[in-house]
Amino acid sequence: MPEAPKNPGDHPHESKTNYNLTEKNKRSLEFIEDVTSNPDDVQLRVLSDILTQNANVEYLSRYNLSGHTDRETFKKLVPVITYEDLQPDITRIANGDKSPILSSLPISEFLTSSGTSGGERKLMPTIEAELERRSLLYSLLMPVMSQFVPGLDQGKGMYFLFIKSEAKTPGGLVARPVLTSYYKSNHFKDRPYDPYTSYTSPNETILCQDSYQSMYSQMLCGLCLNQEVLRVGAVFASGFIRAIRFLEKHWQILCQDIRTCTVNPVITDPVVKNAVLRVLKQNPELADFIERECSKKSWQGIITRLWPNTRYVDVIVTGTMSQYIPTLDYYSNGLPLVCTMYASSECYFGVNLNPLCKPSEVSYTLIPTMAYFEFLPIGVDEQELVDLSDVKLGQDYELVVTTYAGLYRYRVGDMLRVAGFKNKAPQFSFICRKNVALSIDSDKTDEVELHQAVEKASAHLGPFDATLIEYTSYADTTTIPGHYVIFWELSLNGSTQVPASVLEDCCLAIEESLNSVYRQGRASDKSIGPLEIKIVENGTFDKLMDYAINLGASINQYKTPRCVKFKPIIELLSSKVVSSYFSPKCPKWAPGHKQWNNVN
Repeated sequence: MPEAPKNPGDHPHESKTNYNLTEKNKRSLEFIEDVTSNPDDVQLRVLSDILTQNANVEYLSRYNLSGHTDRETFKKLVPVITYEDLQPDITRIANGDKSPILSSLPISEFLTSSGTSGGERKLMPTIEAELERRSLLYSLLMPVMSQFVPGLDQGKGMYFLFIKSEAKTPGGLVARPVLTSYYKSNHFKDRPYDPYTSYTSPNETILCQDSYQSMYSQMLCGLCLNQEVLRVGAVFASGFIRAIRFLEKHWQILCQDIRTCTVNPVITDPVVKNAVLRVLKQNPELADFIERECSKKSWQGIITRLWPNTRYVDVIVTGTMSQYIPTLDYYSNGLPLVCTMYASSECYFGVNLNPLCKPSEVSYTLIPTMAYFEFLPIGVDEQELVDLSDVKLGQDYELVVTTYAGLYRYRVGDMLRVAGFKNKAPQFSFICRKNVALSIDSDKTDEVELHQAVEKASAHLGPFDATLIEYTSYADTTTIPGHYVIFWELSLNGSTQVPASVLEDCCLAIEESLNSVYRQGRASDKSIGPLEIKIVENGTFDKLMDYAINLGASINQYKTPRCVKFKPIIELLSSKVVSSYFSPKCPKWAPGHKQWNNVN
């Protein structure tokens, strides 16, 4: 099979005048048809390519794989691993060892995964060529979408896209999130003309390090071009809702900028200011219109009111992001919620070929050229990994990848269910991230981490002769931004009440104990609100057990859930709250965490 082009249909010298969108879309859709019609052949070639490219790396030589590129030998000799297994090699690379440990090609940077290991971001190795594979996947999205929503090339997308902080490892490699890496790359900044990647946000506003100035300038440009906007979105549902909340708080000064054609002094970055001034036009009528809509008591349908030509909202609403669907429906008047692609720091995986489906029915077709995929069956006795073409409809699997950048039979931690097939290629619905108990934005907190944080915080109760009897938690997304809520039942053995300031300190102590992804969301990105402890009446957790037993739980096997999502249980707990306390300040966080600057 011929190699796929970097972007099917993209030619660097195409101009606006001779841009043949129909031909480009046709080539992209033919590419999808081709690779999904013979996925096993493609996968065999991909594995052979990876093993040939990396034949002499140290990692594979440990398993005597040198010279073997066939699937059977690879599966027989190379073990299935987790991040902890790989961490010693990652540490060597981070400390500056440039020998071919995982990849024969130089590791260009580390991508920081929002999944955590020992409470910190995982560092995923990547190579320069991976940017081309990511660009390939991006290039497929709009040709697919154009089959369902024609005319998207006649306007713009209003997307709220942001870069995050980055750091350097002791060996000098940059460590940053995968999207920050992509937005800062020439693949994004110098992308060829394409009407599908025409955004209301100038690159300079997306690349602004200050999250407030970035949000302000992107929102201002989006409002100025409101009639041209055909689609809106962000990466995660939480990020888009945060943008609407920003508009709720700042529409008055945004209107003033549009009315007077001046940029508010909050924009201190001259590069961002100049980029905004290229878009901004004096428009008192538009300012009056925005003012009228934003002054109304209800903000229901605010998206379709301010951006009347919007066809859909492009955000991730699968997994933990599904908790935001009712809020998005409220703000958008029920516009389609579209999840276009499935990707992670480890690898970009696939695309949604039926993008206008209901959020609960989203499935992704894995593009077999991206990596070599295997699947670990869940809930069955047979624990042999199966290949992409051998998965069974309705079965759940954990995703395992082998990448060009040096991951071999690596357990990603994503739980997937086979929902159908495109030609011979399976389509997967995302079930959940393994072991994640709480998540608001890109943060992921598991039960063990939460328990350790709560235990540490409850030590503050000792001087008041109070003890923590029981606790549970949930992610409250009714606030913007969302926040963690911990229900505590206390035993007050002494006569002294626990002061409010001490319980607030307990909130902060929990936050200080959580991983750096959470703390960055709180302190820098402002994507997570202050943690809340709600004290409940004595006997509340007994009532919770009674409720669970009435629903059929075994009294002998019942354990208090450390995280709850079932609405009636949250309502039961909330009805027993006697007092509530919030973290009084942000937890400590700084870019360039010790994990990257003090690798040993």
